[in-house]
Amino acid sequence: MSKVSVKAKQRYSEKIKAYKGQIESIEKRAKAFELDIKRGIQGENYKRITLANNALNLLSNYVLLNELSVSLLGVKNEAYLNEARKYCYKCIIYLEEVVSGSVDVPFSDYEERLMSIKAVTDKSRYNLLKKLGYSIETVKEGFGENSKWKWSFVELEGRYAAVAKNLIDLRSFVAKLDPRIEGYSERIAHLNLVKRLLNNAADRYREKYELSTHHFDDIKLAIHFLAALRRINILLGETEEMDIIKRKIEIWKAKMESDMKKAELARKKEKLKQQNL
Repeated sequence: MSKVSVKAKQRYSEKIKAYKGQIESIEKRAKAFELDIKRGIQGENYKRITLANNALNLLSNYVLLNELSVSLLGVKNEAYLNEARKYCYKCIIYLEEVVSGSVDVPFSDYEERLMSIKAVTDKSRYNLLKKLGYSIETVKEGFGENSKWKWSFVELEGRYAAVAKNLIDLRSFVAKLDPRIEGYSERIAHLNLVKRLLNNAADRYREKYELSTHHFDDIKLAIHFLAALRRINILLGETEEMDIIKRKIEIWKAKMESDMKKAELARKKEKLKQQNL
């Protein structure tokens, strides 16, 4: 790697000042909202939605700081990328605190929590989730395909899928499947996003299980995401999709049970071997 010139460093230092100023300003506002939540001031979940948006604004600034480092200095800034990754998690945590991060549970389990933000429009919910998805992809691209965080993004994307699902009011969704009702296009876009995210989360956890961890918890989670998707298919009366997912779940469960039996057999053989030493 060629040596970075003094002039390039000076130019970089000047360029990043504005972004660091924005970061300080956003962090200051966020601390005020967090203090309000700790004090129990009314509307705390609306404040968490604002904090989720703030986290994404902070994230985008850190991404830009890394991009400036790459373009002006010719080097990736891992510290800035790690800050951006941290704010991906913070955004999701705020949303989990509002609607929960549950994957395959009845709507009634988190309905009351969702009702606490009923004034947040369908358009605002979808735009927030769209921004979150774009942010996660941007951070992944910043780290690169073979980064040490490769498999940790599976968990992040799974949690993203869960909160995206839990931000849909499933109780009234079918009744609002009318193009004349305001927010129709965003509701449909949100639904399609959730279906895609749940399926992708399932596939990614299965991939993580097969190629990395071989932990049964990962394939169990993959099945939970498929089950959550099937709940939506059932709600909407999507018979063909429902049957496809049901078959996929059956195949994956059979695979998991087969692998569990093999693992148990290997464990018993190893135990017997140790006893005979």
